[in-house]
Amino acid sequence: MTNSRNTNIETFKSDLKRHGLKATPQRLAVHQAMMKLGHASADMVTDEISKSGTTRVTVASVYNILSHLALLGIYGHRLSSNNKMYFDVNTFRHLHIYDCENHEFKDVIDDELVSLVEKHLTRRKFKGYRIEDIDIQLIGRPTRRKAKVSGM
Repeated sequence: MTNSRNTNIETFKSDLKRHGLKATPQRLAVHQAMMKLGHASADMVTDEISKSGTTRVTVASVYNILSHLALLGIYGHRLSSNNKMYFDVNTFRHLHIYDCENHEFKDVIDDELVSLVEKHLTRRKFKGYRIEDIDIQLIGRPTRRKAKVSGM
């Protein structure tokens, strides 16, 4: 994974060019939707593109674009407990919290925790395995706190 976020369309176009891909209207629309959504499934991205009216795409073509970009390391990807693939525009090292009720991923930026875990695990040996990456995902449910209504 790279250590940056695809913050603008020019960076994205450069990434595509580096991998020998053209900046098609469909790819650009997918990226713009992903920048807005952050973490999304193909159907969520397709809905966002439809709302924007930038181009016409099918869920299948969006899924293929997202999958290809994830294989190239331009996006990350995660499988949810409802067996949907979610893609992540952020490819820098970070943690996730997975809302298992609403099937949503949120980024957790905690460099100190990531550093502690990496430091601890790099000293460990796992017989028969060479660790290639560390991916930390917290699983939680939303709290049910009701907001206090003022003036009542």
